[in-house]
Amino acid sequence: MRGSDFAELKAFIAVVERQSFARAAEHLGLSPSALSQTIRQLESRIGARLLNRTTRSVAPSASGEQLYRRVAPLFREMADAVAEASDATGQMSGTLRINTLGIAAREIIGPRLGRFHRAHPDVVLDIVVDDALADIVTGRFDAGIRVGGQLEKDMVAVRLTPDLKMVAVASPDYLARHGTPKSPHDLHGHRCINWRLRMDGRLYRWEFEKRGKRLEVAVEGPVVTNHADIGVAAALDGLGIAYHFELDQVGDWLAQGRLVQVLADWSISRPGLFLYYSNRQHRPALLGSFIDCLLDREPSGEI
Repeated sequence: MRGSDFAELKAFIAVVERQSFARAAEHLGLSPSALSQTIRQLESRIGARLLNRTTRSVAPSASGEQLYRRVAPLFREMADAVAEASDATGQMSGTLRINTLGIAAREIIGPRLGRFHRAHPDVVLDIVVDDALADIVTGRFDAGIRVGGQLEKDMVAVRLTPDLKMVAVASPDYLARHGTPKSPHDLHGHRCINWRLRMDGRLYRWEFEKRGKRLEVAVEGPVVTNHADIGVAAALDGLGIAYHFELDQVGDWLAQGRLVQVLADWSISRPGLFLYYSNRQHRPALLGSFIDCLLDREPSGEI
């Protein structure tokens, strides 16, 4: 294979996996025009259109999909071979792609970015914050982070946090004006900050439990959001009662008195945050070092 053939195939794979010429060009360190020229050269050499382009998206054609399925695994095998060789030298470089929930980005990854970079200055962390349940294999991620350890059988899960406590909170001003709910049923008479599930767009029914009795409550209020920052901001501004993970900034506002917990005896806990990755034969040392960093342990810790 000529060097130009390799470069053309690498460019093609980058466009397919990132579904964007702009993102692929940035990843490869090329200008969009140079990348487009490279793809045209590959299509001309093969004699078939490989990518269907629109103003908003790019996707492989039937021929492109067939080519991608044949060559992408070979490139991944080469990347794994390079990673194994790099592991043997003890020097780490390359890109680590992580798909993560916002709560993990803020509370787990963000505070440790500097330490990881100082330990591995030649590593690029490509972190995508996505509160939907992403398929890390299809998305070409090295690992993902989400709540709960129940995963597909071909995945390995690593617990990053203890179970996460859910808390219903409101501002002192809101409670002074509207009173404090004594039971989940009282929420029907309150303004609540609704949470829209990113998986299917449904509104989340607030879940509570006390002495083995579980309740689900459909609430109403002036704000509906799928982002924790908006829900917490609405509660801080006195717009209603919000229901969030205590870990995700809410604990700080409770400590400062800006928010007050209600229905504390009805609170539930969710399984903690887990990092998960494909159960393939070789787990790169780079991913292992990232996991060690998130767990605040010395490098080379085994899972």
